[in-house]
Amino acid sequence: MVQPATMDPGALRALREEPLDWRFKALPADWADRRLGEMAASGTGLFTGGFVGPIVVLDEHALAHNLRTMADWCAARGVALAPHGKTTMAPQLFVRQLEHGAWGITAANASQLRVYRAFGVSRVLLANQLVDPAALRWLATELDRDPAFEFSCWADSVRGVELMTEALGGATRPVDVLVELGASGGRTGVRDRETALAVATAVRDSPVLRLRGAGGYEGALAHDTGERALARIASYVDELRALAITLAEGGFTAADEPLLVTAGGSAYFDQVADGLTTGWPDGLDVLPILRSGAYLTHDDGFYRAMSPLGATPRVAGTPLRPALRAWAQVTSKPEPELALLTLGKRDASFDEGLPEPQLHRPAGGPVRELRGHTVTELNDQHAFVALPPDSPLEVGDWVGLGLSHPCTVFDKWPIVPVVGEDGETVVDLVRTYF
Repeated sequence: MVQPATMDPGALRALREEPLDWRFKALPADWADRRLGEMAASGTGLFTGGFVGPIVVLDEHALAHNLRTMADWCAARGVALAPHGKTTMAPQLFVRQLEHGAWGITAANASQLRVYRAFGVSRVLLANQLVDPAALRWLATELDRDPAFEFSCWADSVRGVELMTEALGGATRPVDVLVELGASGGRTGVRDRETALAVATAVRDSPVLRLRGAGGYEGALAHDTGERALARIASYVDELRALAITLAEGGFTAADEPLLVTAGGSAYFDQVADGLTTGWPDGLDVLPILRSGAYLTHDDGFYRAMSPLGATPRVAGTPLRPALRAWAQVTSKPEPELALLTLGKRDASFDEGLPEPQLHRPAGGPVRELRGHTVTELNDQHAFVALPPDSPLEVGDWVGLGLSHPCTVFDKWPIVPVVGEDGETVVDLVRTYF
């Protein structure tokens, strides 16, 4: 059984001692100089406790559901999970993912890696080639400082291997790397087997690197769930598996460690799991790893449509639930068919679909479902809402909006309140580090 990574409990406790002040938008003014952990447990009301809009919140019940759902799904299919931490950059959420069995946490760059290590994440995949000499020198020091720290990153060029070898110099622990497989029209990664073997040879010949397997990213190769798109994803995963077998059988990889093979964004993780859990030679010790990160909050847009466990599941399993919501007030109703909300590009994602009006909370009244309203445009601080003829919205009312693509929501919020079952009582505060 694969053991999940760990984090530093002391660093997580220290996080909750951070004083709150004007740096954290939307929080009540009378929380100034109070501690994050103290106010997280205060049970403050979202609409009655002094919060100012706009504000983005997390739904605790949806979070807990998604954590269980993905953990169970991965366990049933025999794949490890190293969720991409860039989605939230929230150590409080990382530790919950690890408590649900995540093998490690994935990073995209050296700055993210330093955040992870500040909170003691013990196993990290860096899903990029790392060639910055300052970052590599820091990494070597970190590996020496903590013998329990496990790290691996990509390599997709001989030049990259040369730069890593030069910067690491006399490192006492080798840095684990995976040959990254790309594809025409994709992002990074080798484009052919010849280049892959050249990179593997360079790693094998490096005194400070060790080859552990192969990795890549399939999500850039398709943008829908049609038959042709799914076939292209399946073909890519087959090529990734074949490359990993070639590296292992050619003696390029560490013989005394499991062969690491990893892919899997949040749109096609079903096909990645299928392709990386079958077709291996007998006796080959393989650890297939998914890196899906957006499952944690899911969404009301892109992943609702694309996820294997979305609104129309492609696989057996419990659908994921959207756990992110924005609340904003109607600040103006200048025309009968137009309302402006106090929410804009600085507050919500807009790269994979605009926010979706879903709930209405009139002044002093209960929350009701809202239908027939559409956000047509976002400015920096305003959302334009097209109103149906019978719209109940009035200036001062609150509107709850579903959001698409969580990766471009969290970066806008240094603290995100978590609400309980009633959708209004704050039960925690999540700190992000972008």
